[in-house]
Amino acid sequence: MTHKHYDMIAIGAGSGGLSAVERASEYGKKCAVIEMKTVGGTCVNVGCVPKKVMWYAANTAATINNASGFGFEIDKVGFSWKKLKQGRDNYIKGITTWYDGYLDSLGIDYIDGFGQLVDNNTVSINGQQITADHIVLSPGSTPFVPNIEGAELGITSDGFFELTGLPKKVAVVGGGFIAVELAGVLNALGSEVTIIIRSDNLLNSFDTMVVDTLTKEYQKQGITIVTNTSISKLDNSGGIHCNNKILKGFDEVIWAMGRSPMTNNIGLEAIGLTTDNKGFIQTDKYQQTNIKGIYALGDATGRAALTPVAIAAGRRLSDRLFNGMSDRHLNYDNIPSVVFSHPPIGTVGLTEKEARTQFKDIKVYQSNFTPMADALLEHQTQTALKLICTGADEKVIGCHIIGEGADEILQGFAVAIKMGATKSQLDDTVAIHPTSSEELVTMR
Repeated sequence: MTHKHYDMIAIGAGSGGLSAVERASEYGKKCAVIEMKTVGGTCVNVGCVPKKVMWYAANTAATINNASGFGFEIDKVGFSWKKLKQGRDNYIKGITTWYDGYLDSLGIDYIDGFGQLVDNNTVSINGQQITADHIVLSPGSTPFVPNIEGAELGITSDGFFELTGLPKKVAVVGGGFIAVELAGVLNALGSEVTIIIRSDNLLNSFDTMVVDTLTKEYQKQGITIVTNTSISKLDNSGGIHCNNKILKGFDEVIWAMGRSPMTNNIGLEAIGLTTDNKGFIQTDKYQQTNIKGIYALGDATGRAALTPVAIAAGRRLSDRLFNGMSDRHLNYDNIPSVVFSHPPIGTVGLTEKEARTQFKDIKVYQSNFTPMADALLEHQTQTALKLICTGADEKVIGCHIIGEGADEILQGFAVAIKMGATKSQLDDTVAIHPTSSEELVTMR
C-alpha cells in the first residue's frame, strides 16, 4: 500500500464518503475509502436504519394496544427485547457484509484504520502513506456528552442500541430529533419516559404547530416533559441533579443533546484547514475547504446533518470533479426532513416564524383533525398540516405535517415545493380520498 496513488480518497466510510467514491468509480476513477469503525457510518450502524427498525417495533406495539378499537380481543401479548435486538442487529450485519462485495465490485479499496492528513495530497494510514489528487473528509460525528459529574453513568444514542433489555424508567436528555425519537420508541414499548430539556420546547427549530402538537401527543401518551432544566450531576442511585432538586429512580439516562464532529486528530491543524469553534469543517457550496484538493461532506460540516444530504453532496462532488459538470453542487434550500416520533413529523421549507421574518406578504393555511386510522380508538391522535405561502401567486415556501403517514406523505410534496409549486397548483390537483394527505390540496 506504500506510495499507492488514487484519484480520490475518502476518510470515513459513512454516507458521504461512500457516495463520493462510488460515483467517482462509475467514472472510471481509482478510489479508496478509509474507516476506523464499521462501514456504513452512523446511519447504518447506530442511526437511521436501526432507529427505523425500533420505530416499526414501537408502531407494532401501538397497533396491538389499539386493536380493541377495531373489535380484536387480545388477552396477552409477550414482547422480547432480546429477539428484537437480535433481529435488528442481524439486519444491520447483512447490510455491512454486503458492502464488502459491493465496494470490491466497483474496484474501491476499503482500508480499515485511522486516516490522518499529512499534506493536501497525502494520508497516513496504519503507519503507511497513500496519496490522491482529491481527498474527501467525511469522518462523521459522535454523540455529545456534557462535562458534568457522573456523566459516564448515562449512555448515548449509540448505547441505546447496545441495551440488552427494556429499561423500566428512562430519562432522555435533549429536545431534538434523536431525543424525541428515542423517547417515543421507549414509551411505546413500555418504558416510563421523562424528557429533560434546557429550553422551553421540544424541537426548537421546527414550526410551532408541529412542536405544540407533538408536545400534547407525548403528554397524552404518558411522557413527562421537564423544561428549562440544566443537569449538574448524575449519581449511582439513578438520581439526576438539576435546578436544585433531584429527579430519582432512573434505570437509564440517555444523553441526546446533539452530536460533535469527529475532526480531532485527523491532521486538520497540520495543514491549516479551517474549522469553526466547535470543530465543524468549513466549506463553500462546492464542498471545497480552504485547502485546494480537500473537500468535506456530511455531519462533520455541520450543515443539514441528514444522510440523504451527505449522499447528494458526495455524488455531486464527484460529478463536478470527474464528469465535467463545473457548477454541480448541492442546493441546501428546501431540504425535506422527517422526525420518526409518534406520530411522525415531515417538514420542508420555512417555518411560519422564518417566513414572516423574510417576507412581507405571507398567507398561512392550516388544518388539524383526528385521522381516520384513529376514528374508532379510545386514545386518538391529532394530525396537523400547514402550508406557508408568499406573493400574489402564493408560492408555497413551507410545508409542515405531523400525524399518521407524515413521513411518506412529505416526499412528493417536497418535489413540488422544490419545483416552485403554488397554492393554486395544489388546489388544482384532484384529492385522493379518504387520506390525510388530501388536506394539502383542499385547504382553505
